Amino acid sequence: MQFKTIQGVDVPEIGLGTHKLIGREGENTIKLALNLGYRHIDTAQSYKNEREVGNAIKRSHIDREEIFLTSKIWHTHLEKADVLKIAENTLREIDTPYVDLLLIHWPNHDVDVEKTLEAFLSLRDQGKALNIGVANFPIKLLKEVNEELGAPIFCNQVEYHPFLSQFDLLDYAAEHDLLFTAYSPLAQGKVTEHPLLQELAEKYGKSPAQIALRWLIEQEQVVAIPKASTEEHLKENIDVYDFALEDDDFYAIDDIDKSTRLVDPDFAPEWDN
Repeated sequence: MQFKTIQGVDVPEIGLGTHKLIGREGENTIKLALNLGYRHIDTAQSYKNEREVGNAIKRSHIDREEIFLTSKIWHTHLEKADVLKIAENTLREIDTPYVDLLLIHWPNHDVDVEKTLEAFLSLRDQGKALNIGVANFPIKLLKEVNEELGAPIFCNQVEYHPFLSQFDLLDYAAEHDLLFTAYSPLAQGKVTEHPLLQELAEKYGKSPAQIALRWLIEQEQVVAIPKASTEEHLKENIDVYDFALEDDDFYAIDDIDKSTRLVDPDFAPEWDN
């Protein structure tokens, strides 16, 4: 596994997205991922699997300090008192004294984000969240928290794959040394169907998914958290370190149409593109 170093913190480039990994089967998948070499696990209050994550970590016998663990607080629970309560519940469910990264899962215009961040900073000061950040924040909202409010943001987690442009957010992340976490990095499986990615997969002796992940992690600041539930896909997603994309191939993926957004709930903010 290789890392991106952000604000002095090493973050494994490939993590495991755990959405829908619930119950004993989900716990076993997370444990298997850890045993295969994953050291970056992404969960959330809304996934209702934080206990499974904690059990998997315990059963893997891997030191907690070796794992970069992210959780997120849902947009309907961003009042200051709610944040503190939910965070304590997260730590209790995972059975850990801290998470490495705690995120606002989605922005909420009905809640004063400054008050939300006060709660996040309190958790950081107590060592319960080593780093704090946001998810699904477009440029305008990211600038508000990072510049106008001066919050020590570590990360913005957003949908990012070969079919969605996030280049303005990427430039901002590079300029401010923010972690840029790509969720749905395989476009919910759509990368396997794209002719260019299929062609490059054949060229490099890899799968289209591996080509897409390689394109992502070759970008400054970017880490990816693909979801997988089978041993085959878990292995495939971290087997991306024995090749590199040639420049022409990298830029060819850049040139794919990037207007496909797959995650756009009715409470989503106004996107940049």
